[in-house]
Amino acid sequence: MTLPSCLEQADRKMAAANSVKSLFILGMYHFSLGAAKPGRPLQRFNIINGMNIVRRFLEYLDGLSARELVLKTVYIAGVLSAIVILAAALLMRKILTDIPSVDKLDEYTPSLTTYVYDINNNVIAEFSVEKRAILPLSKIPVDMQNAVIAMEDRNFFRHWGISPRGIARALLRDILHRRTAQGGSTLTQQLSKLIFLKPEKTITRKIKEMVLALQIERNFSKREILALYLNQIYFGAGVYGVQSASKLYFGKDVSEMTLGECSLLTGLIPSPERFSPLNNPERSKQRRRLVLQRMLAENYITQAEAEAAAAEPIPTEKSSMFASHAAYFVEYVRQQLEPKYGIAQLWKGGMKIYTTLDLSMQIPAEEIMEKNLSRHDEAAAKLLAEAPKPENEGEEPEVVKATAPLQGAFLILDTRTGAIKAMIGGRNFRDSKFNRATQSARQAGSTFKPFVWMSALMSGYTPATIIDDSPMAYYYDGKDWRLLEGATDQYSIDMAIQPFLGDKDFKIWVPNNYDGKFRGRITLRHGLEASRNLASIFLVTRIGPTLVADVGHRAGIKRHLEAVPSIGLGTSLVSTIEMASAFSTFANGGIHAAPFGVLRVTDNGGRVLEEAVPEETEAFSPQLSYVLVNMMKGVVQRGTGAYASRLKRPLAGKTGTTQDSKDMWFIGMTPDLTAAAWMGYDDMSSLTMQDWTGGGTVVPWWTEIMEVVLKDQPVRDFQVPEGVVFVTVDRETGKLSLPTCPAKNKLLEAFIKGTEPKEFCDAVH
Repeated sequence: MTLPSCLEQADRKMAAANSVKSLFILGMYHFSLGAAKPGRPLQRFNIINGMNIVRRFLEYLDGLSARELVLKTVYIAGVLSAIVILAAALLMRKILTDIPSVDKLDEYTPSLTTYVYDINNNVIAEFSVEKRAILPLSKIPVDMQNAVIAMEDRNFFRHWGISPRGIARALLRDILHRRTAQGGSTLTQQLSKLIFLKPEKTITRKIKEMVLALQIERNFSKREILALYLNQIYFGAGVYGVQSASKLYFGKDVSEMTLGECSLLTGLIPSPERFSPLNNPERSKQRRRLVLQRMLAENYITQAEAEAAAAEPIPTEKSSMFASHAAYFVEYVRQQLEPKYGIAQLWKGGMKIYTTLDLSMQIPAEEIMEKNLSRHDEAAAKLLAEAPKPENEGEEPEVVKATAPLQGAFLILDTRTGAIKAMIGGRNFRDSKFNRATQSARQAGSTFKPFVWMSALMSGYTPATIIDDSPMAYYYDGKDWRLLEGATDQYSIDMAIQPFLGDKDFKIWVPNNYDGKFRGRITLRHGLEASRNLASIFLVTRIGPTLVADVGHRAGIKRHLEAVPSIGLGTSLVSTIEMASAFSTFANGGIHAAPFGVLRVTDNGGRVLEEAVPEETEAFSPQLSYVLVNMMKGVVQRGTGAYASRLKRPLAGKTGTTQDSKDMWFIGMTPDLTAAAWMGYDDMSSLTMQDWTGGGTVVPWWTEIMEVVLKDQPVRDFQVPEGVVFVTVDRETGKLSLPTCPAKNKLLEAFIKGTEPKEFCDAVH
């Protein structure tokens, strides 16, 4: 090239450079004019200053030759590139430093569900942060595996952790829609995100996800990765993994799922709540159809199989396996185990808790109790609506509206072992978690009388002993309650208290029978069968309230029992479980078996952590216990619990009603089961109908429950221990019956040998 031509070429380059500089200066000038609008003087000032800097820089460039200009440009570009590369390297180093080791997957244990089982290995509840059950891939249907691969990552078995094509496609979508880190993830990337990373959408997280995916693929087989994914993925409603999802939506083990069910679950993965069949059945059907189309395209299924699967019904409610039964019992178990094992172990450790509960008893008990209490609520509302209003302002109405629904409690114990077979602590656990079977303290009323009668037997009384059901009164002397001597009828009581009427410190207590009547001299048996209050107070006066309290504690009551005369009327506060436990002591030949609800607990590996050993204590002799139970059988045969006799099997029991009808009870026993029922208001209101009694309200629904519970139970009578004899006595006098006594007056009575009556009846019938 000649010198003139070189100069000519240099001139052209210089002219081009000058043109670029001129255009740049012109553009900046126009930009500054556009920015200089009224109200923005500071912005214009900054732009003009910037223009001056740029102008000086361009003047500097004007002094350079074309060669120097090119060299400077290359140099600056190189420096900038080096800075960018160094910054990228430092960023990558930081990202890679924060990435967890995939070696942890070997030891990875997700939050596992603790299952609670009934006596027949039915799942009754779960303790979990995430409802999940871990399965090997061999237990998961091939259709489920293929559906997930076809829908989520069809190249799963061909890529090495990431899909460059998928990433490019997602990147293009991000640019077009101006969003960040959108899609493009393989199954392995999804797994790395589920286990190791936070659910944020950032470029940094995406890079970590890809690096982790590459590492996972290098360390684990495809089958291991797929198994981890299928056990980890979320399917909505708090369940994780295909096994828990199968139980939630279809009520079956995952191995039993059909093609339609597998494709439906797969369709939930991107957005479980949005595509849930429980919330959006039509949308769920569309997703299932899409999954089946993808499976068909990948040759996993045939057209006929796809059509048949698409026609399968969609579940519209949670499986009955997730129904909430025995909620109060489950909470009772939780309260016992959580302090032992800690919150983390109980809720995340995958324990198995085997309990004594029998769902075949629990479920009908819940349904029948609720049905009957609802009926009582309706009757109370009707009575309130029809009740006359007070004539005078300020007077109390005859019927007062309760502030809350009528409540109830029910409990069944295994008489011999103390195992809890059924427990109801209230009508609705969601509304009130207060367990009225275990936590409530209520007066027992007449259901406490068997403890008085046992005390009498221990003091030498027999079922034929004559006791008094007559008026009496007690006064308080400042230290103790004492019997008011000579007060044997209402007139004598009124006369006896006349001298004390002006004394403000004088306290008197005049107990009465429920019907307001007196039967005079009656047998011990008659007093219990007819639930005579004054007969009970008569006994407490003779044997002492301290012995009665001691008998209650020996039988199984844990709470304090105040040793006062009124203990004979059940004024002490007790719980349903205590009363059931104490009654079962009598039915079990005097052996007290402490109530318990947990049979066995194992960890996730099957290692036994605890196993129940029944706690038994001898409280009373078998002979005393049998004689008492035999009298309590009369309560069901002829007394206040007669409604239960329709069960047509040997039963013993006792009804109870507290003052002002605030509490209603019935506790009944067979040789195998003891069941206690209570009803009342939480605020201690009286039941609306003042003539309601335990025998007329609780006994009917107790009987209805036990009719179902005992349906398949063998009919057995209480075993007669050695040392008990039977003799025929006269019902009224308690003496030996004569052949001339009317048949209706004859009763075959049980006595401890040597205590049977020796005299014959001399009454004129």
